[in-house]
Amino acid sequence: MKIKKAVITAAARGERLYPVADTVQKAMLPVIDTDGLYKPVLQIIAEEAFLSGIEEICVVCAPGDEQRYTEAFQSLHTNLLQSYKGIDWAKEEAEKIDHLLSRLHFAEQKEPLGYGHAVHCAKGFVNNEPFLLLLGDYLYVSNMPGKRCAQQLIDLAVQENCSVSAVNPTVEHLIGKYGTLTGKHISNVPGVYLVEKLIEKPSLSIAELELQTPGLRIGYYLCFFGMHVLTPLIFQILEKNMPHSNGNLTLTASLQELSRQDKYLAQEVKGSRYDISKKFGLLQAQIALGLAGQAHNQTLTTIVETLAEANTRAIK
Repeated sequence: MKIKKAVITAAARGERLYPVADTVQKAMLPVIDTDGLYKPVLQIIAEEAFLSGIEEICVVCAPGDEQRYTEAFQSLHTNLLQSYKGIDWAKEEAEKIDHLLSRLHFAEQKEPLGYGHAVHCAKGFVNNEPFLLLLGDYLYVSNMPGKRCAQQLIDLAVQENCSVSAVNPTVEHLIGKYGTLTGKHISNVPGVYLVEKLIEKPSLSIAELELQTPGLRIGYYLCFFGMHVLTPLIFQILEKNMPHSNGNLTLTASLQELSRQDKYLAQEVKGSRYDISKKFGLLQAQIALGLAGQAHNQTLTTIVETLAEANTRAIK
């Protein structure tokens, strides 16, 4: 199995980031990446995919956003070459944007009918191939030197020739924010599980009864990391579950069906995910990327200085 395509879902309007996301798509918000350069969030996510072996990317977007994304990246490309003419880093960054634009496709989600529906919108692009699925408002930092979070997931999917979802052990008071699952640990393979049951944003009482996974620390559950490798079978299942009215189609329910029909694994990815759409999420993601990259010392100094200033004000 080869995984050469990725889908990034970015159709949500970002109500939690109002008013900034009212005028700029949240996926175009600037963040300093691990290489020390400001980039739109979408570019950072795309480079996560490209550096993991992906060759083509489809962004599932809201109606009219394809032109906005394309024009924004074209403008960035032009400004880098004109404003920083002759400077190596700007030329290299412009080449990355040029590469992104040449490999970028779009699929519109005409109505907000849920995450599962957004994934289904990319069926034509996927064209009956396995694919990497990423969220447009999650940024990732790997704990494995030289291996991205997406690469960890792709490697296992290729090795086992099946769908794989990335998970993180998550403390119980946070599980109501994530799809949560349990499964049977694969012997002699650390952190890999055969998926048995999934529930979208469960209550703690339900999780205690149905989602406990042997071997995890007490009070922890396996929650989605915001990254999956899926086989084309998922589209057949999504179509079967497609809402006939204005209801939302979740991905989790279809993944539960996938676990019944085919081999489906979960992998504890060595890394962290950061949701930029939650309160202070963009700040947390920026700190994490700064500490993980070339600007580590500068980021650490800024944090210490800011905390010292806040403490001084508190004393006064």
